[in-house]
Amino acid sequence: MLDIPEQNSLEILKKFPYWKANESIISAEPAGESNMNLVLRVKTNLRSFILKQSKNYVRKFPQIPAPITRIEVEYAFYDLVQKEKDLTDFSPKVIHFDPENYILLTEDLGEGSDFLELYSGKKQLSLDQIGQLANYLNALHEIQTDSFPSNLEMKKLNHEHIFNFPFEENNGFDLNSVQAGLQEISLPFKRNQSLKAALKKLGTRYLATGETLIHGDFYPASWLEINGKLKIIDPEFGFMGDAEFDLGVLFAHLQLSKQPENLKEEFLKIYKKDFNQKLVEQYESVEIMRRLIGIAQLPVDLTIDAKKKLLEDAMNLLTHS
Repeated sequence: MLDIPEQNSLEILKKFPYWKANESIISAEPAGESNMNLVLRVKTNLRSFILKQSKNYVRKFPQIPAPITRIEVEYAFYDLVQKEKDLTDFSPKVIHFDPENYILLTEDLGEGSDFLELYSGKKQLSLDQIGQLANYLNALHEIQTDSFPSNLEMKKLNHEHIFNFPFEENNGFDLNSVQAGLQEISLPFKRNQSLKAALKKLGTRYLATGETLIHGDFYPASWLEINGKLKIIDPEFGFMGDAEFDLGVLFAHLQLSKQPENLKEEFLKIYKKDFNQKLVEQYESVEIMRRLIGIAQLPVDLTIDAKKKLLEDAMNLLTHS
């Protein structure tokens, strides 16, 4: 495997056999913030595209091992959705897949921005955008396939950071480094055995194989706005599971970013697939909790009291459902 470095990558990029005879690389720069992988916008004298390489660790947290084969799942996901007429405009087209070097080249959709500014209030989802998110999940959750990768190793990684790590009392992550007092208010949740039992049950379901192809990480960093259009990226956590997981994650982040309640109502008017409301609420609750007291922190604009209230409500739902 040729390992592409974060910086000064031009020389090693020239060694790959991707280039046309009259093509020369002009630049290779980071294409936004990426938590999991190396992601570069590569420009040549002929074209521009996005290069992603997965490595055996999480880019943002190099101390956390991660399955390097996740890029194969992303390729399989994009390849599948490109065959669906209602999804082709949402995601980039694949240019080349290099499994030997764990590299995926996709079209450059253009300069845009993700939706992380929702959390600070600098950005707000519109009715049209929530409608586009609903239409995307409508089409995605209707795909029929019996050959999608199990993605079990990525599911195990995500399972650890959703259902286990945030609720370990001595996990080594000082929440006071995120916000003063957060470590102290997290302790009752980390010590609650009824909550841990509910998490174990829900986590077991998450790890099982389901019947619906899901994105697996359907939150604002996976949505891009480019030239007024919504794009969906980073499906490396995709797997056959519960449609309710995608819905629960989406609804959790509407709460965490303090979006108007009518956006959820608008989504539910458009989303067509039948779903288990209780299961959606369970996945929504655990996503809220893990984002507030786990390592996968977000730039949320919430007081310590607001976080405590969200945690209490989520715990009560999980322990009484």
